Amino acid sequence: MIDATTFLTIVLMAGITYLTRIGGYVVLRNRRLGVRATAVMAAAPGCVLISVIAPAFVSRHPADLLALAITLIAATRLSMLPTVLIGVFSAGMLRHIIGQL
Repeated sequence: MIDATTFLTIVLMAGITYLTRIGGYVVLRNRRLGVRATAVMAAAPGCVLISVIAPAFVSRHPADLLALAITLIAATRLSMLPTVLIGVFSAGMLRHIIGQL
C-alpha cells in the first residue's frame, strides 16, 4: 500500500503541474497575441525538449548517445509527439540492453 505522505505529495505535484499548464490559458484567454508572442509560444515546446535532451550531448554512456542519435534522426523526419515517444522508448530500451556503465 502507498504511504499517505507519498500519495499526498504525488497529488499536490500533479495539481501544481496542472495549474502551471492551465495558468497561461487563464491569463491570456481574453488577449490577442502579437506576431512575436505567437512565435515565442510556438517555439516553447521545442525549447523545453532541447533542455531535457541537452545533457545527453555530454554523456559518455553509449546507450544515451545512441538514443540521442535516434532521437535526432526522428526529429528531422517526424513531428514533436512521435519524436518524443521514439526518444523515450529508445533511451529506455538501450539502457536496458546496453546498460548504464
